[in-house]
Amino acid sequence: MRILRTMAAAAAVLAMAVGPAWSAPKAAPSGPTLTASTPDVAGFSPERLERLDAYMQGLVDQGRLPGAITLVARHGKIVSYETFGRKAIGGAPMTKDTIFRIYSQTKPVTGVAMMILFEEGKWRLDDPVTKFVPELANLKVYKGQNPDGSFITEPAARAPTMREIMSHMGGFAYGLRTDQPVEKAYRDSGLLGSKTQAEFLAALAKLPLASQPGTEWRYSVSVDIQGLIVERLSGMSLADFMQSRIFDPLKMTDTAFYVPTTKSDRLAALYIPDSKTRKLAPADNFMVLDVTKPPAIASGGGGLVSTTADYARFAQMLLNGGQLDGARILSPGTIKLMASNHLTDVVMAAPDASFSPAKGVGFGLDFAVVTNPARDGTLQGEGTYSWGGAAGTWFWIDPENDLFMLGMIHILAKEIDPALARISDDAATLVYQALVDPAR
Repeated sequence: MRILRTMAAAAAVLAMAVGPAWSAPKAAPSGPTLTASTPDVAGFSPERLERLDAYMQGLVDQGRLPGAITLVARHGKIVSYETFGRKAIGGAPMTKDTIFRIYSQTKPVTGVAMMILFEEGKWRLDDPVTKFVPELANLKVYKGQNPDGSFITEPAARAPTMREIMSHMGGFAYGLRTDQPVEKAYRDSGLLGSKTQAEFLAALAKLPLASQPGTEWRYSVSVDIQGLIVERLSGMSLADFMQSRIFDPLKMTDTAFYVPTTKSDRLAALYIPDSKTRKLAPADNFMVLDVTKPPAIASGGGGLVSTTADYARFAQMLLNGGQLDGARILSPGTIKLMASNHLTDVVMAAPDASFSPAKGVGFGLDFAVVTNPARDGTLQGEGTYSWGGAAGTWFWIDPENDLFMLGMIHILAKEIDPALARISDDAATLVYQALVDPAR
């Protein structure tokens, strides 16, 4: 979870070499559905679980959050589902049907779309990306800069693989920060503001990779490339593919790439802390997506809006091994593959590696994965997989304990406020300290 916090910071401005052990949920083969229950039925102390509510309400009372929603479920039983504060400062109370910009929590959904096509035999993990995106055939790699600021480059040793773009090892960057020359070049290029896929690819092909493919983990536009590949392999738009193959089967009725006018009053307003006072102000930077109309390009890396209830159904589907309420999205083996560590020894051994055996965290296919809970300093079970979004939303799925949690907030650059920077870690501790009868 500490790694998740670090990556959320990048998005807001944004183990071992083998995969972790993975066990199927402790439930009937068909998997549980989501039903309301009392905490004690699923092994939780009701009194201890109330500490989570007090913590979240405290953040609201202190003015650090306008509002929030949390949901905890185990064995398909929702043991906590609470709203706090308001959808906007001075606005209407937070409600369970509030719609949030989930930003990079879109990435696991795009990963599932990719794996649907993987199961259909449309691609393999070690296929070169150029098999599906030939526009990326002549990539260059950053080596340094000339006195005039122009880049010194060398040819890429090979094309990135599909595995590498799903685990951020392809060498691509993001442009969400400017502390590295290639990252700054991505930002200055306007890549993320492209109006067509052709424009996006033309701009991307001109930018150098930050490193040779397969040599480092770097958060990147790789999942937007995945979205393009989904469109090319399926013959459908990304939005239509997700709607027909994921959202409709799972009855995720409020998840989409925009908010229609009939639902606009349910959208949470977006805020950002002042860098000096930490007082919340309306967010108006380049990260604020206009979700009032369909986007020019549906961003597989960060374009979705969703509700707590909708994303809970997505999480329970994953926890069930790929199905929910009779709708089979993926097989259990495919979920296991996604939630295994795919980073190589070389990547994890780098001195400044974001993920490593020493840190107890690896990276799968569009998820971070806990490979050693003790080294990660978490109470989560081995094999827990997770990610979060730039506006502070987060989730984790713990197959070992058959539980998941969602946290929905609406704060960009929450890392500016130290109390918010650790919100997902604090929430994890508060959930697991309440799990007093894990055998139940």
